[in-house]
Order: sequence, then structure tokens, then C-alpha cells
Amino acid sequence: MSESDVTPSQSSRLQVEADADALVAFLQTFSHLVVAFSGGVDSSVVLAAAVRAKLSRLVAVTAKSASVARWQCDLAAEIAGHLGVEHWQAETHELSLPKYQRNDSRRCFYCKQTLYAAIEQEIRNRLGGPSNATSIQSEFHIASGTNADDLGDYRPGIQAGDEKGVLTPLATLGLGKGRVRALADLWSLPNHDLPASPCLSSRIAYGVEVTPERLERIEAAEGWLFERGFREFRVRVHEGELARIEVAKSEQFRLLEIDSKGELSRVFQGLGFRFITIDLQGFQSGSLNRNLVSISRF
Repeated sequence: MSESDVTPSQSSRLQVEADADALVAFLQTFSHLVVAFSGGVDSSVVLAAAVRAKLSRLVAVTAKSASVARWQCDLAAEIAGHLGVEHWQAETHELSLPKYQRNDSRRCFYCKQTLYAAIEQEIRNRLGGPSNATSIQSEFHIASGTNADDLGDYRPGIQAGDEKGVLTPLATLGLGKGRVRALADLWSLPNHDLPASPCLSSRIAYGVEVTPERLERIEAAEGWLFERGFREFRVRVHEGELARIEVAKSEQFRLLEIDSKGELSRVFQGLGFRFITIDLQGFQSGSLNRNLVSISRF
């Protein structure tokens, strides 16, 4: 078949298959790999490619933290099981850090610092005795699901990964969100169409302290919306315990209908929110970064 005979759909399929081959080949250069595994599409694609690379040792590690919704931990375990990969959970304890709690523009940096340190500690605890801990740790590389599109947003967590030498296979190969989802679909991953869902702390406006109580409130509020059929949304928390709800514009009327008898207000106030608003601009990933001002970098 000549190049001129290839249809757009065939060309697209060829591109996806080429991306798959490139990603698997990239990972084959590492014999021992730990994937920082959230259960989201990006890290799932990295994990699925690593399975196909047939490495000597492959482990998926998920953060166990109040900032990670329980359904995400459950999903991570499910996807790891689906792929037949050994799955660990690592306690990260970032909420014990005052510099994380204060929630300035470097919060994500401190979070990833603790995550990668916790992963390294987990490797030592599980695989390295006193005599061989250093040598075993040096054999393992840590990989994240950072994709090429992430590089265009404010993501201080990427810097934390860079400082630790964390691999970013998707970004390295120039694979953005669309191409990553195409790979997830190609490999029939159960979460191939899962909307992105960053950690719960990302819902809290910069300068508002991150506390376990606020994180629980956000998780419960978003769980309530999910149970009512919403799939892409955020509950943002601002000073004064104000909840700003983002849903797609097409679904705002349905959200208002639910609240026509005050149900939404009663539920959210019962969770501890004092004020409830619906953002008329609709759902926007990363909206808290729009007017980002660094409160403190030190």
C-alpha cells in the first residue's frame, strides 16, 4: 500500500501503533522499574507499556494519603491487578509538613518530594536488607505519568521529579493527552476514558490551609456529585469555607434543578461549607492556576 492509499483512520491507527512501539522500546532499556501509579490514564499507559517491555522487575506504587481519594486508591489496585503487576501502597505523610499545609504555589513540589522519598523508602523496606539496600535501590528507576502537555502548565511537581531523576517516558517521547488516551484505548485499559482527577489538595485555593477536614469535605462533596451522574467536575474550596462548584456548562441547568428544593445547599452545608456557588464559566482543569501568585517560595 502506498502512502497515498492510506486513509485518515488508517494513518491514525499507524500513529498510535508507532507510539506504542516507541514507548515499549524506551522502557526496555530499564531492567527494574517502579511506576508512581495514581490509577489515572497517564500512569496506567506507562505501566501497560512496561508490562509489554517484559522487564526483570516491575512494581506499581500508589500514594496512601488523605489527599488521595479512596476511590482512586481502589482504582489503582484494580488496574494493577488487571495488568498483573505487583502493587504497593506507600504512606507519604505530606500533610505533616507545615510547608505543605500552608498551601502556597510550591505545594505540589513538596507533595512529589515526599512521594518519591516514600517510594524509595518502600523499595528499601521491601527489597533491601542492611547489606544490599543501596545496591538494590540503585537498580530501580522510578517513572511517572507526566505527559508532554503537562510541561505547558504550572507543575512544580515535575521539578521535584527532575531533582530525583524520575523518568517521564510520555513527555520524553512527546506524547500529549490525546495520544496517551489513544494508547489506553489501543490496549483496552478499563480506565481509558476516565477524566483526569488530580489530588484533593489541588481543589483548595492557594493560601487556604490544607487540612484533613477540608480534604474529607471535598471528597464527600465530589462523591455526592458523582452519585448524581456528573462525570467531569470539581469542588473548589476558597477562604471562608466557600465551595465553588465547576461542572460542564451543558450540565449547569441540571445542577440547578437538583438544588431547586435546596438539596445541594443542605448537603454541602451539612458537610461544613458555609457558602456554595456554581462557577458560570464551567469546568476548567487547573482553574486555580489562572491568577496564580506565589504566596511564598521559601
